[in-house]
Amino acid sequence: MEMLLASAIGGLSAAGIYLMLRLRSFPVIIGISLLSYAVNLFLFATGRLVVNAPPVLRDGVETYTDPLPQALVLTAIVISFGMTAVIVIMALGSYLSSRSDTVNITADTPAEQEGEA
Repeated sequence: MEMLLASAIGGLSAAGIYLMLRLRSFPVIIGISLLSYAVNLFLFATGRLVVNAPPVLRDGVETYTDPLPQALVLTAIVISFGMTAVIVIMALGSYLSSRSDTVNITADTPAEQEGEA
């Protein structure tokens, strides 16, 4: 189980970083989302993977799950949803103003490319 979770975290991280290095805004947004999913899985795994264990202490319970990582993941999901919405609006505004979704428009970009796309 741990190997599967570690592989999922590694795959999501690798795909997220790869997409964040792209030159278009939509893959960058997807990459940030994948990276936040990887961080959420990592935070969830820090609470030790225990199946069918209560998250709080009760009388007569030997094993329990730490509730703090679950609360952190829930908070991170809400924050990443808001962050993704803001980034999508910023990318849409950038696309509508420049008619291009290229992330890096530098000073040495020819003028005809900036107005065409």
